[in-house]
Amino acid sequence: SGARINISEGNCPERIVTITGPTDAIFKAFAMIAYKFEEDITNSMSNSTATSKPPVTLRLVVPASQCGSLIGKGGSKIKEIRESTGAQVQVAGDMLPNSTERAVTISGTPDAIIQCVKQICVVMLESPPKGATIPYRPKPASTPVIFAGGQAYTIQGQYAIPHPDQLTKLHQLAMQQTPFTPLGQTTPAFPGEKLPLHSSEEAQNLMGQSSGLDASPPASTHELTIPNDLIGCIIGRQGTKINEIRQMSGAQIKIANATEGSSERQITITGTPANISLAQYLINARLTSEVTGMGAL
Repeated sequence: SGARINISEGNCPERIVTITGPTDAIFKAFAMIAYKFEEDITNSMSNSTATSKPPVTLRLVVPASQCGSLIGKGGSKIKEIRESTGAQVQVAGDMLPNSTERAVTISGTPDAIIQCVKQICVVMLESPPKGATIPYRPKPASTPVIFAGGQAYTIQGQYAIPHPDQLTKLHQLAMQQTPFTPLGQTTPAFPGEKLPLHSSEEAQNLMGQSSGLDASPPASTHELTIPNDLIGCIIGRQGTKINEIRQMSGAQIKIANATEGSSERQITITGTPANISLAQYLINARLTSEVTGMGAL
């Protein structure tokens, strides 16, 4: 493509790909990425029972000071981009953790995505960022740990993998200590099972001093709006789906009551940044499966 491409550190759940160069080099690089993603979707569908192909999805990281120009007065610019490219475009309401940048999610066919990126680049060139930008840096993954039957497991994909002995020992040690101090953030665990960790000397020595077990990230809140006709797929029959999302993500999720005359419902997610992003991912996955299930993008 002729563009400069940099990929951020690899020990995180997400990595940032920074593409720099003249606009035509950027479009070439984005085109190659979008087609690569589509190829991956096609390959993964050959082993799946899904009949409709999910769209390619890219998340751009855009300085918040440029998002206003991207949305346009009363949403006019983003509407124009959606209509002229056929891509779905959504600008996150909140800034990404510890940064002044927001996520812009684009989904559609590779061609729609490339056209959409072109238009976004034009807007960004016309309206440069105002003031200093604090870039978003993904945090290393803290893998959720589940304890069951005195054994520690970490979740990798859809599987629970037995964890090294030291965590199991720590768990057994914690179970013997009473009273114990539960960790500020309860990791998703089996129903009714909390993750107690005792800050005794033995536990400190077992895990090493700098494990940062006491430093649970501060809770924050994120809001989403979901169309009324899609809220059912997130709640599920008698609340089964939303309870599943709450349990898997470890976040608190509140769905506002329907207000008269409004076609949308507000969802408030509270928890650590990791809990929130996992809850958002699970909600988006539900929406995607529902929408692709209806045979439309």
